[in-house]
Amino acid sequence: MFVIIGIVVVIGAVLGGFTMAHGNIALLIQPAEFVIIVGAALGSLLIASPLSTIKKIFGSIPQLIKGVNFTKQDYLELLKSFNDLFLLAQRDGLLAIEKHVESPKDSEILSMSKTFINNHHASTFFADTMKVMLSGGVPPHELESLIDAEIETFEMESKPVVNAISKVGDSFPGLGIVAAVLGIIVTMSSIDEGAATVGMHVAAALVGTFLGVLLAYGFVNPIATNLELQHELEKRYLETIKACIVAYAKGNPPIIAVEIARRTIFSDYRPSFQELENYIRGKSDK
Repeated sequence: MFVIIGIVVVIGAVLGGFTMAHGNIALLIQPAEFVIIVGAALGSLLIASPLSTIKKIFGSIPQLIKGVNFTKQDYLELLKSFNDLFLLAQRDGLLAIEKHVESPKDSEILSMSKTFINNHHASTFFADTMKVMLSGGVPPHELESLIDAEIETFEMESKPVVNAISKVGDSFPGLGIVAAVLGIIVTMSSIDEGAATVGMHVAAALVGTFLGVLLAYGFVNPIATNLELQHELEKRYLETIKACIVAYAKGNPPIIAVEIARRTIFSDYRPSFQELENYIRGKSDK
């Protein structure tokens, strides 16, 4: 939602300021310049990126609009569900949680955290790791290395998407110059048609430079930054899950495991020690 609002603000500010300076918005409508810049940018993206990356770029559009926003409540629900699951394992043995791990969506414990259950990557990440733990014979440090490998893979998979979008954004000012130069060529070929015609061609050429800079710094590069920050939030969510699993695998009681995990949460979303304790015990904050 904020992405859409941001786009509206950028367009409104640019066109509003141009209008306040007594500019004619109709002069900015230059389809030829837009085709040159956007078409060349898409072509350069096809040249620079494999098909898998291009699919991920277009696949990230819904994520961009929807956004990734883990709230304090999401983390409270996550840590409480892990605490309850590990308490069950501590009381009845690891095999008692096998059915919860095999099908997290059908688990009355894990399904308490709706964000966790609806996040396919996170729930699969947790379930697969717990299955390894249930299989036995894997020391905690090896389990941690296994989790780190998956998080690293997630990070490496997300980087090409952000890098590709950033490079396209960086190319827009240059492509705007290309469009402007082509516009000047058109201008020079019609220089004998009078000052008014030449002026219109020059204005169209300058619109090319304007579009290139605006698309780069007003839209594409901010989108790349947004996706990068969303990936960081997702990675931190996985790091919290990892911290809880590893802490429990090392023999810590469930309440200590979730406390260790709590401290990995970014401060904007981290519940206090008392908030977590009250939530786990079913008490309301006063």
